[in-house]
Amino acid sequence: MVTPMFPLAVTTEMFWQDMPYLERVKRISDLGFQVEMWDWTTKDLHAVAALGATWSTMTGYIHGDLYDAEGGKVLFDTARQAVKAAKIIGCPRLVVHGAELDGSRNGLPFRPQDVTTGQMWLNAYRTLDRLASLGEDNGIVFCLENLNLYVDHMGTPFGKAEDTLALVGTLDRPGVRMMLDLYHAQIGEGNLIELCAKAGEYIGEIQAADVPGRMEPGTGEVNWPAVARGLKAQGYTGVVGLEATASGDPVVAMEAFRAAFSE
Repeated sequence: MVTPMFPLAVTTEMFWQDMPYLERVKRISDLGFQVEMWDWTTKDLHAVAALGATWSTMTGYIHGDLYDAEGGKVLFDTARQAVKAAKIIGCPRLVVHGAELDGSRNGLPFRPQDVTTGQMWLNAYRTLDRLASLGEDNGIVFCLENLNLYVDHMGTPFGKAEDTLALVGTLDRPGVRMMLDLYHAQIGEGNLIELCAKAGEYIGEIQAADVPGRMEPGTGEVNWPAVARGLKAQGYTGVVGLEATASGDPVVAMEAFRAAFSE
């Protein structure tokens, strides 16, 4: 019998996409996983809450950017709406990005940036500081996610894990942590075990998908059992979320994920 080393979660938008949303949530929860959500604005959150699933993360804003002063104001205002939404379903973590992503363009930023200036870093720090206060006042943690700049999210400021760590670590407030996405980090930086150890206490959650293909562990190049052992050795006890599509049967994919992060 496998015993997961960490609480495990699965992203609803990437499994059973042709199935009604509430049924997706129920299936993931019934299989013993926590649940994650991207766009909460299109969901009946009271119906979602009635299912009784355990939630891990959801998107923490609707519009806005960290790197731009005006965009930061927009992001913060919509983050307040996200906090209200998160409280309905009992979701403890809200994910933010360096720039607002356009779902109709496969996750590219609305306003791609070729250069991240010092002023952009300062704007991001100030907005994250405000988000930290918002989170701490409401018992919620905002998680800044790293994104790869080579395959999926070209032109997104603060995309590298080293950038998100620099911001979160410098701010050093409990209301803001990293969403350390190892799929993105493998494409952009690699050396995942050392990266996890370096991020340490600043990790709010780990997300996983294999490379290439963004499918479940075992379909690509990453040695996920070794990553799991590294996380355990460094004392990580948080959630690991599967943000991937299934290479075949969704249940088989979820069980492969569970096995990769089990003893």
